[in-house]
Amino acid sequence: MKNIIIENKGDDTLLNFLKGVIDRDTKLKLTVGEFSIYAFYDLLKEIRRAKSFEVILTEDKFSIDEESFSKRYEIARQNQSISGNQYEITLKNNMNSTYIARVINTLIQDKVNFKILKPGKNLPSQLILENERSRDKNVFLPTIYNFSSDGIGTQPSNNLAPLTAITGDQNIVQSFSNTFDVNWNDNDSVITHTDEIIDRLSSISSENTPEWLYYVSLYHVFHNQLDELDEKSTIKEGTGFKETTVWNTLYDFQKDGVVGLISKLEKYNGAILADSVGLGKTFSALAVIKYYELRNDKVLVLAPKRLRENWTIYTQNDVRNVLADDRFNYDVLNHTDLSRYDGFSGDIDLKTINWGNYDLVVIDESHNFRNNNPTKDDRMTRYERLMEEIIKKGVNTKVLMLSATPVNNRMNDLKNQIAFITNDNPQALAQYGIDDLDNELRLAQARYNEWSTLEENQRTTSRFLEMVNPGYFKILDLLTIARSRQHIVKYYNTKEIGEFPKRLKPISIKSDIDTRKNVSSIKEVNDEIKSLNLSIYQQMAYVLPTRKSRYEKLYDTQTSRGVFRQEDRETSLTGLIRVNLLKRLESSIHSFTLTVSRMVTQIENILEVISKSQNNEIKLPSLINYDDEELETAFEDYAVGNKNKILLGDMDLHRWKMDLEEDLVKLKQIQRGASSVSPNRDEKLNDLLRLIDNKIQNPINEGNKKVLIFTAFADTANYLYDHVADYVKNKHGLNSALITGGGTNKTNMPGIKVTNMEDILVNFSPISKHRNKIDAAASEEIDILIATDTISEGQNLQDADYLVNYDIHWNPVRVVQRFGRIDRIGSKNTQIQLVNFWPNMELDEYINLENRVRGRMVLSNVSSTGEDDVINEDADKKDMNDMNYRRKQMQQLQEQVVDLEDVDGAISVTDLTYNEFKSDLSEALKISEKELVTAPTGMYAITDADLLDEAEPGIILTLKQLSDEEKEQTGLYPYLVIYMRQDGSVKLNHLHTNQILSIYKKLAKGKNTVFQSLVDQFNEETQEGKNMEEYSYLLTQAIEEIKGKTEEVGIQSLFTAGGTHFDSADNIQIEDFELISFLIIRE
Repeated sequence: MKNIIIENKGDDTLLNFLKGVIDRDTKLKLTVGEFSIYAFYDLLKEIRRAKSFEVILTEDKFSIDEESFSKRYEIARQNQSISGNQYEITLKNNMNSTYIARVINTLIQDKVNFKILKPGKNLPSQLILENERSRDKNVFLPTIYNFSSDGIGTQPSNNLAPLTAITGDQNIVQSFSNTFDVNWNDNDSVITHTDEIIDRLSSISSENTPEWLYYVSLYHVFHNQLDELDEKSTIKEGTGFKETTVWNTLYDFQKDGVVGLISKLEKYNGAILADSVGLGKTFSALAVIKYYELRNDKVLVLAPKRLRENWTIYTQNDVRNVLADDRFNYDVLNHTDLSRYDGFSGDIDLKTINWGNYDLVVIDESHNFRNNNPTKDDRMTRYERLMEEIIKKGVNTKVLMLSATPVNNRMNDLKNQIAFITNDNPQALAQYGIDDLDNELRLAQARYNEWSTLEENQRTTSRFLEMVNPGYFKILDLLTIARSRQHIVKYYNTKEIGEFPKRLKPISIKSDIDTRKNVSSIKEVNDEIKSLNLSIYQQMAYVLPTRKSRYEKLYDTQTSRGVFRQEDRETSLTGLIRVNLLKRLESSIHSFTLTVSRMVTQIENILEVISKSQNNEIKLPSLINYDDEELETAFEDYAVGNKNKILLGDMDLHRWKMDLEEDLVKLKQIQRGASSVSPNRDEKLNDLLRLIDNKIQNPINEGNKKVLIFTAFADTANYLYDHVADYVKNKHGLNSALITGGGTNKTNMPGIKVTNMEDILVNFSPISKHRNKIDAAASEEIDILIATDTISEGQNLQDADYLVNYDIHWNPVRVVQRFGRIDRIGSKNTQIQLVNFWPNMELDEYINLENRVRGRMVLSNVSSTGEDDVINEDADKKDMNDMNYRRKQMQQLQEQVVDLEDVDGAISVTDLTYNEFKSDLSEALKISEKELVTAPTGMYAITDADLLDEAEPGIILTLKQLSDEEKEQTGLYPYLVIYMRQDGSVKLNHLHTNQILSIYKKLAKGKNTVFQSLVDQFNEETQEGKNMEEYSYLLTQAIEEIKGKTEEVGIQSLFTAGGTHFDSADNIQIEDFELISFLIIRE
């Protein structure tokens, strides 16, 4: 007997020892926890030569009993040692594991048998070599490491102790061999396992379809978010949540959203629901609220005042409350209540409310909190009060925000909203790969600014996605649920939820002002508007030089980029007033006439005071007569200005009077022309009446006579109601109503409480508003509803099928939001119609008109710092870009109805998440989760480059970064995807994750058979996958590209605060990355 010490490193390895003792008479008997194909491959010749090989596995690497998606994933990863463990990364990165698995599969079928211990049974790891012919080749290793490359000494590992081999003692070997045989034949202790091993190897060695590889890659990339897709692991048992009315009212897509929201709330302390218009965000939020109420959490809903009843109704004992059985008990406050310190909001006493006692805050229309502009006094802003008194104070508060507004041109808008979730801590998401939220958001803003200066044909959403920093993707992907209408149609059964109505091509109507053509055209009137001084709104410009400094001290504002002067602010205001005059003229001649008349009266009143002063009838005060302590009473008499007042005694009244009188003459002339247009001569009003007649007489859906008319101005809305309601009642016998928000609502339908907006809406849209639960016998309805934008958000009015924009809003997003009141999922209407009224001129002329009327306005623009520029130095170029975009957007509105996220020039949250890919994965998990769990890493598939014009021959690599020394700048950290061309150059680097995944999807999804001719070519070139040098070269080049990008970041860090990482790229090696999969693209 001889004991041999095997150091298991260098040349003194178990591999070399075994090569010297295994011959054709050797019977190998192995008890071990795990093995890999690489150890078998290293001993391939010897095992083939051996007489037999029996293996008892002491650990079950095949059963996965955990219920949680993510737990199953983690266990499966630990169980994948058969295809290579953590020490065999470099071997896997040779990219020939498919070939090796194929060879080992054949070997096992010919030579090796496996059994596995039953649960509760234990055996030590040991290796026996029994040889009847050669005494010296009888070997017993009482302890071995795993039967893997590191275990047999060919790869470095953390195994510290050497191995001991007992040789030459046939009695010892025979004794342990007999014990092995007893265990091998004990059916109570072991189970035959060879077929399972062969199946696992077949999964590694078989040809994969492109679609399967796509799903496997997504499974790895998004595994840490799998629980957001897993209802069982997210919804706690025993709460009764799934028995609630609200849960069972939801469509499947809403249930998935609710599960995702709850998961994010638990994981990140907050979430943003940004589903597109008309997808039922309120009910999704109600389900989330109910879940937390069932856990005895205290919930607050903050909503705009106009949407308050959308929420309070579900807490009341009211026949309209379809969720009454759920007994909701949350509090509802208005956004504006955050500015109040006493009084009541509903039944809540604002003086005594315990703001810090809410476990969950739901913020409806959360984009209203995107700004945190400081006040001039010491009062807290609404934003600050929400942050300080509700979120930071008291119990830990989770925050759910609802918004359908696109990110659009203020990337930084999300900063303040996300701060509610993170408790204003920029490092709150560091463990998820976002080291500094503020830096990522600031960088996203800078990238947006750069993108916004591109030429129109280059300024596309796809180009922006290429430019924006991956961290911004990551932030939105972590915190938001954002599904578009197309997404719902694509991934869910619309038969269950009802189809979206078909959008008919928009009708465009261009009306003149006056049927008699006696009034100047819009263009001519606009020229008159441009010639106005508008000195009534520029009081600071007329303050005497000797008095100006004190007013500047009072009213100029210090910003981070300098001083914003009150005089500049008033100059900006005049530009807005010119725009307002033009927009009122577009809206209605009536609204325009009222505004001009108000301006005339205002100027006449000021001129009267000036005249009395010059005639010594009155004495005008000046600030020189007041100390600072007396300023509060100084502006009580003879002051001009609204918020920022100026005493008339401090103004150059002679100069101001001249300019006021010049404006008065022009305005009176405009007033005379405008006031001459009676309703009978109002061509636009008459076009509307003809439109309504036609709709009622020729409904687009059987029996549906409803028309919803939007206007931006309350004056226009009142004017329309006054001339539409009686007309429609007398001619068609139908009821009309008016909703203006701040004004007086009206209707000619008897029995309606006009003070209650909801009462009007219920009778306009009785089906969607469940009127039958209030009054089952009610049959009379409102068919014509005229409204301002007070109901353009948050209302379901889908009984209507016909929406008229009586004036076109400057922001096309508002037009889409208006249409969202009737363009909703589950509509009873098969088709819906949008009608837009336009000024009677060519689109280019209209765009140019709007652009010029703004004159030299000083508009704030987002700078590269993410702050507001006081004055935009590139205004001319930006104005030209904005004008081009405006033209494109308006043209789009004339030709088609688009979703909010599809408005040209709007960057939507749905553009900036990986939701589409996670939905693909969710679909695959429902069908093939068991196979995905066990799918090995290192797999490949082959697809055809001809499937996609933008595809080129090469390889898409999915990698996992194993080192934490330098986190790569990717939204998928620690995963990276990179697209390499066949020649070794980079097509898309790892910073372009979204684009690569989009290409991957187009090349793979739906391709569920192999491209046999391409596979045959590949196998011929690579000897069935054995010779993979060409592809391992591409992997090496990919790692070099990643190192290069890291060096760029290192160089940039020399010039930024927070330290330097210049040498980190040198530390990156190929073994720092695990090859998850690779898609070969051939032609």
